[in-house]
Amino acid sequence: MNNFSPEQVLIEAKALDYQLGKELKERYEKQKVPIRIIESHNRVKWAEEMSPAQLYQQAKETLVVGVKKTLRFKSCQPSADYRLVTSTSCPGKCEYCYLATNLGPAVYVRVYVNLAEILEAVSKHIKKSDKKITTFEASSSSDPVAVEHITGALARMIEFFAVRDDARLRLATKFTNVDSLLDLEHQGNTKFRFSINADYVIDNFEGNTPNLKARIEAAQKVQRAEYPLGFMIAPIMIFEGWQQQYQQMLERLAANLTVSASEELSFELISFRFSTRAQNLITARHPQSKLDFNKEERHHKGFGKYVYQEKDMQELKDYFTTQIKKYFPQAKIEYWT
Repeated sequence: MNNFSPEQVLIEAKALDYQLGKELKERYEKQKVPIRIIESHNRVKWAEEMSPAQLYQQAKETLVVGVKKTLRFKSCQPSADYRLVTSTSCPGKCEYCYLATNLGPAVYVRVYVNLAEILEAVSKHIKKSDKKITTFEASSSSDPVAVEHITGALARMIEFFAVRDDARLRLATKFTNVDSLLDLEHQGNTKFRFSINADYVIDNFEGNTPNLKARIEAAQKVQRAEYPLGFMIAPIMIFEGWQQQYQQMLERLAANLTVSASEELSFELISFRFSTRAQNLITARHPQSKLDFNKEERHHKGFGKYVYQEKDMQELKDYFTTQIKKYFPQAKIEYWT
């Protein structure tokens, strides 16, 4: 699939004080993409009243360029010590996306131009950390690979972490725009994790994202470039024929990766869950969604979350533990939730 190309660009006025902000304005002017200067990237006003579905579609076609003002990083457990945010949201239209729910109407693709200031804040967080190695998650609020052709921010982050022995960078992605990152001197300090799923989940719920074949091909490239590599299987869903489809997914992955005895792949396993708020927002945005929101067959976990019943969760956990051990004996399952 083609890289994200916005239908309109909204630029925070202060972003034009930064080189990247100026470059993006010039780039999209040349491409004759409509541009509007706005007061704040946090307060985007739309020209007309729209339904939730219409607003979602328009927001996903919009690029917002801003300056990140909050440079105090939040915790990002269990993935990493801190969240490292250089963009928010992404061009993907995954119906179940927890981030799209948390962002509410602000699901537009947003990039930040003050990367030097953000990386300076990273240094300060490392300095105050009491850990030998401090870890940062670049995908807690976005998919940085999906906008790398716009900002180049991920390449700068990889090079920043490459020269440090006291910090590591982690990122997760569904996107395949990795070619510009393959020849960087990363020193093994940045770990890629590709989000993969069964064809049923990708085809029905992960709109505007690359298919499984393309994701595996991108993972191959990253592996050949000697980056540490992992996979996120999320959200794991129960559907008719789920065992067969997930086995086929792992078979395809194993057939296309060359894993040495010394190389430890990692897996992160996250089962499908939802809240009533998420359900209401998702069904408003995606009226024809096939997502299974049957609360009677779920366990209410607290904090408004509905998860699979305990027996179903145990079956899923046992299944994936067995299958991953079968296809990837050296693999580490970092967590199951």
